[in-house]
Amino acid sequence: MKWEGGKQSENLQDRRRMGPAGGIAAGGGVMVIIVLILLCMGADPRQLQQLLQNAPQAPARPGGAQVERPETAEEAHSREFAATILAFTEEVWGEQFQQAGQRYEPPQMVLFSDRVLTGCGAAPSAVGPFYCPADKTVYLDPTFFDELERKLGGSKAEFSQAYVISHEIGHHVQNLLGYSALVHRKQRALSKSEGNEWSVRLELQADYLAGVWAHHGQRKYRFIETGDIETAITSANAIGDDRLQKRSSGFVSPESFTHGTSQQRVRWFSLGLKTGDLSRLAEIFEIPYGEL
Repeated sequence: MKWEGGKQSENLQDRRRMGPAGGIAAGGGVMVIIVLILLCMGADPRQLQQLLQNAPQAPARPGGAQVERPETAEEAHSREFAATILAFTEEVWGEQFQQAGQRYEPPQMVLFSDRVLTGCGAAPSAVGPFYCPADKTVYLDPTFFDELERKLGGSKAEFSQAYVISHEIGHHVQNLLGYSALVHRKQRALSKSEGNEWSVRLELQADYLAGVWAHHGQRKYRFIETGDIETAITSANAIGDDRLQKRSSGFVSPESFTHGTSQQRVRWFSLGLKTGDLSRLAEIFEIPYGEL
């Protein structure tokens, strides 16, 4: 992926070098797998909260002192990459919203390590990248990409990372357009399994939005190189509910899906990439669930 030298967003904060001296000390790789398994098995969020509260803690220094250290070369690279991809999304979505007669409000992005405090509560690295609608911020521990490759069979290639980031930005776009609120209203009136179906639709729509972003970003910046699309598809395929469940437990439980199958995720990302058509967003909510 060609991104070096591109404009970097000013809406990124890097909190990795400064934070509480104490914090969650459990191995990140182990926690990532545990939380992913529980999510894919339809675990109650309260169970996850209990798990996080009981995670081993590193000893805190007296007075709750803050620690700061020099930035490593790897951290500088990941910060510059994330800030550039964020800027790409700001430009593309700014233009798309303008064409639709609306104004795009860019999200914030926070890079963190181990644990972070958000408008949606405290979260460890184990939850993976996520968007918090309460503070309109995307949170990312870049070491997730190592786990994606080593533990889950995804790709660590840069365009694959851009796909993950643009998926989370897609949740911000959904929040601005009202789709997130629509799904949450439906979920409050439905059973757990029926609510999960709407979670799947929301996640597939975010995959479609990631594809739409890549479509228009490529036209504007020509950042996609040979083999890049395949790496994104590899990662989309690796994090499908069916594949994660099969990997963790040996069987698949469709009624507990919350993100969609590997095939679904690849399909909708690919369709967004091919068409770049923002007007088709509602289509994902209109197709019968079994045909997604």
